[in-house]
Amino acid sequence: MSFPRVILAALRGGAGKTILSAGIIASWTAACKKIAVFKKGPDYIDAGWLALAAGRPCYNLDTFLVSAQRIYESFLYRSTDCDIAFIEGNRGLFDGIDIKGSTSTAELAKLLKTPVILCLDCTKTTRTLAAVVEGCIRFDPDVEIKGVILNRVAGVRHETILRKSIEHHCKIPVLGAVPKLSEQNFPERHMGLVPAVEHERAAESISQVSLIAKKYLDLQAIEKIARQAVDIFLKNKAEKRLSPPLGRKKETLHRQKPRIGIIRDTAFQFYYPENIEALTASGAELVFFSPLKGGSLPEIDALYIGGGFPETHATLLAENKEFRSELKSLAASGLPIYAECGGLMYLARELVLKGKVYPMADVLPIVFGVSERPRGHGYTVIHVEKENPFFKTGIECRGHEFHYSTVLDWWGDEDDFAFVMKRGMGILKKRDGLLYKNVLATYTHLHALGVPFWSEAIVSNARERMKTKK
Repeated sequence: MSFPRVILAALRGGAGKTILSAGIIASWTAACKKIAVFKKGPDYIDAGWLALAAGRPCYNLDTFLVSAQRIYESFLYRSTDCDIAFIEGNRGLFDGIDIKGSTSTAELAKLLKTPVILCLDCTKTTRTLAAVVEGCIRFDPDVEIKGVILNRVAGVRHETILRKSIEHHCKIPVLGAVPKLSEQNFPERHMGLVPAVEHERAAESISQVSLIAKKYLDLQAIEKIARQAVDIFLKNKAEKRLSPPLGRKKETLHRQKPRIGIIRDTAFQFYYPENIEALTASGAELVFFSPLKGGSLPEIDALYIGGGFPETHATLLAENKEFRSELKSLAASGLPIYAECGGLMYLARELVLKGKVYPMADVLPIVFGVSERPRGHGYTVIHVEKENPFFKTGIECRGHEFHYSTVLDWWGDEDDFAFVMKRGMGILKKRDGLLYKNVLATYTHLHALGVPFWSEAIVSNARERMKTKK
């Protein structure tokens, strides 16, 4: 099967991959090419910009969260009806959680047999970058580094020295040179770029980086590299066609689908597309709504609250007293609620920011504040220790956490936690998964392809809730 594809990687995080990726994708999309977009690593913000640039969802490829086989199948399935598949790497090309780089962008490139283009931050360096690129080429010859893009060049002289040095010593082409750009199109804050859904002129920013890509990059040469990717094959040769990675939608004997509510807005925006699709595939009807717009909750049988930035929307969340009161009442009545990170914070009693107290939903006996530094950052492994509505005891799940919030006050005890952290920080003292009736709230984000029973558990709980209303 022929899949034109390419990975844009870098030597480190913060090198400008996302902006250049968005520009390339937007330029190709404007040229009426259908681009399948992917983000390596446990990321929501960069993926949101890539999705906006492509006009279609950006899917996650992370070999810590999801098995290599399922990554392979998901990639093929998402790419099969597209002209080009574009993957943005994360951190440095060879960076991983162990000395083998087992979760690195390089290993993903080898798994998917995909050529790599390196985005180089050229700030205050010239010929040394040729030595670095040559080192990357020799470090693992099975990784096909096919070209580089020079980013943040200081001028024509700087570009000329870099271009000649790399092309002479490394024998690979320089595919473009981009000057240092203003941050106004892609401003940053504590967790990286400001999310596309919060940016007032996000569409304008995408248009700008598309113009930058057309002006400074050799898009035809980049596409040629993508089209030179070798053919890849289904692991199971008996299969006649690709199957959806989440399985086909389940036919239900029930006359009515359970309604699962999802709070999705600028405060709660961190959802993998695969997680949303998994709930639908498991037989649910999804209902999206927001507490930022006033009003109360719709009629639902379960609730999923993802991560995001409740701290930047604390005033609006606190002002919607009707929504908070109704959510607390529904939780007390046994509504199944699954909450991740920002959702966990919203279920707290209060959120304290710079000494000011903002009342939240008051479902859980906990108060959060926000630190200037990350309090949990990286992959997690949770061990399910206590009975709960969504996970069997004794199992382990892989996920990730990334938060600046911290516990200021807590009135519960250890029996209120369902998880023990085998890797990661969790909520308190290496514990996570706060329980209250049919509520489970956790700092750990899970991926539906890595924990396939997650969506079925939520839908099953929603069906049980439906029965109580008859």
